[in-house]
Amino acid sequence: MRLAQAQLESHLKNGLQALYVLAGDEPLAQRECLDAIRAAARAQGFEERTSLTVERSFNWQQLQNYGQSISLFASRRLLELSIPSGKPGVDGGKALVALAAKTIPDTTVVIILPTLERDAKNSTWFNALETQAQTITLNEVDAANLPKWIANRLAQQGQHTGTQTLEFLAHQVEGNLLAANQEVQKLGLLYPQGELSDETVREAVLNVSRYDAFQLGEAVLQGDAERTVRILQGLQDEGENAVAVMNPLMWVLRPLVRIKQAEMRGENINNAMTSARIYGDRQALVKRALSRLSLRQLEAALQKLADIDRTAKGVMLGDAWLEISRLCFGLARVRSR
Repeated sequence: MRLAQAQLESHLKNGLQALYVLAGDEPLAQRECLDAIRAAARAQGFEERTSLTVERSFNWQQLQNYGQSISLFASRRLLELSIPSGKPGVDGGKALVALAAKTIPDTTVVIILPTLERDAKNSTWFNALETQAQTITLNEVDAANLPKWIANRLAQQGQHTGTQTLEFLAHQVEGNLLAANQEVQKLGLLYPQGELSDETVREAVLNVSRYDAFQLGEAVLQGDAERTVRILQGLQDEGENAVAVMNPLMWVLRPLVRIKQAEMRGENINNAMTSARIYGDRQALVKRALSRLSLRQLEAALQKLADIDRTAKGVMLGDAWLEISRLCFGLARVRSR
């Protein structure tokens, strides 16, 4: 049962269902859907939330154990199961089929998946989930529709601007919805409701901090270890939150995995980059990065970012900033093969 992202909030007002699937690589859409589900759970008396991330050594018995356990403190629970690879394996596939067939009492389960390849979409486990779950596809916004998307976001905070200015904003963020949303929110904080002039918007957008997480991703792709270290130190000195740095890094690395997979299948790399919304001068940057980094390294980096996310949220022990620094410096130091 499919549900559009725009319909989610009105759907949640009628009560949470037992099973949801969020599928897609768009990080802002994923975050907003999860936030909406969590807010609805709190409003409806859910007092316990558990997050599990499926890693290489993940024991699927945990899912069965969770279903058999009884909460001492909450009558209703929320379980978030993230599968960053989109490949649960044989045991995981069986566990997901069983979950679809018999949901956990007094529990809403949210399964978080990336954009799936064709084999995964046709798998028994995904078909079982789709049949029973409310499935929300986290769609990316293409370049042609991004100005309209920005206009809608501005309208939500009572602001509007001209077509040319919307196109300028869309060009500045290079298709990145996280960055676009950040700019829209900044305009909402800086200026009152009403019309925003072109000059006002340009001044706000171009007046950025000395360092930002997107510059960090660019330095990593360039293989510039010295600049990577400099930006990392600058971000820490400016008091940037580790999670705010990690999400843009995911946005940078995820398309590289898909392009690398396409390259290994013998597909046209330029077509793969266009499909991944890599345009213009950025294509040369991505090609250089792909010449340095293997698919194994890129997949391991995404898995490491998932671990860092858990560390930053207190689920795992460790120093999130230290782990981000190690990861970025390590990727930047990899030389062309």
